[in-house]
Amino acid sequence: MSSAWQFVSRAAVASLAVGLLGAATGSQASAADYFHGKQISVVVGNPAGSGFDAYARLLTRHMGKHLPGNPAFIVQNMPGAGSITAAQYIANVAPKDGTVFGILVPGAIFEPLIEEPGKFRYDPGKFEYLGTADSGTRLCFTSAASGIKTIEDASKGKVIVASTAPQSSATDYALFMNALAGTKFEIVMGYKGPADLLLAMERGEAAGICALDSATLASIRPDWISTGKVNLLVQAGLEVNPDIKAPPIWDYIKGENRAVAELIVGQQEYGRPFMAPPGVNPEALKILRKAFMDTMKDPELIAEADKMKIGVNAKSGEEISKIIAKTYASSPELIKRTKQVLRP
Repeated sequence: MSSAWQFVSRAAVASLAVGLLGAATGSQASAADYFHGKQISVVVGNPAGSGFDAYARLLTRHMGKHLPGNPAFIVQNMPGAGSITAAQYIANVAPKDGTVFGILVPGAIFEPLIEEPGKFRYDPGKFEYLGTADSGTRLCFTSAASGIKTIEDASKGKVIVASTAPQSSATDYALFMNALAGTKFEIVMGYKGPADLLLAMERGEAAGICALDSATLASIRPDWISTGKVNLLVQAGLEVNPDIKAPPIWDYIKGENRAVAELIVGQQEYGRPFMAPPGVNPEALKILRKAFMDTMKDPELIAEADKMKIGVNAKSGEEISKIIAKTYASSPELIKRTKQVLRP
């Protein structure tokens, strides 16, 4: 090989190396600068004071230090129609630059599965999920004063339970318990949020609630279980939570009914789901997903969550996307039967 060719080759390699180094440095600078000087809005599809609001505010107190540029955060409560109002905002109105993401009740993600196409102005499968902060357990419970202590008691006669609206978890769980476990819950709707549901019990307007997330109950009424103010009738989750002293729903729902219940209860695998709009900037999504999982492992966040008595059992955005895709791939027969149970 001629010395002239060697010189050209070495020069080309050196130039390529410098170019690659520059590209890598530029990429790092881009990531570091992306959120610098920006404010991130976290939309909560539930009222202030709810369990979902508690998780959003907990996240925003710690996530900034895990994001390059250390942006500021603001929480924006947007309750309405079981988080559907917030879901439609995130899908259709929110900017796609990563400066807005939200948290919805799982029902807003599940609901389009069993409803007529076109009813909702969003597609749950197109959200870009950052992850879920917790995979929660839901509880059916009654006030101690009601005298209803077990599912067997709730199967003997009418038991009034409070709920917010059609398609909310407190409505859907009561409906599927009636259809699949033989309870006789009578649902009274119209309450604004979890705090109002609990107030309805305190006022004697309702005997109980079926079902409310255990973290929400612990956040709003932290002493109710320990002081015996409520009777825990049943816990609902794909896995039994050993820390909750209540029988699992699988003691009462068996055989072919179980597949229907599992499809509904599977929502709890993404119990506190955070998502960005469809089509969000890919670089922003990558940064947000990493920051979300880093925040969920932050010892300071975990310590604060322990003080708040709320669980942190995070799953990544990629995991949540796969779970939701699997749900929407359910057989038409299973979806039809689930709809019959939830929309009698």
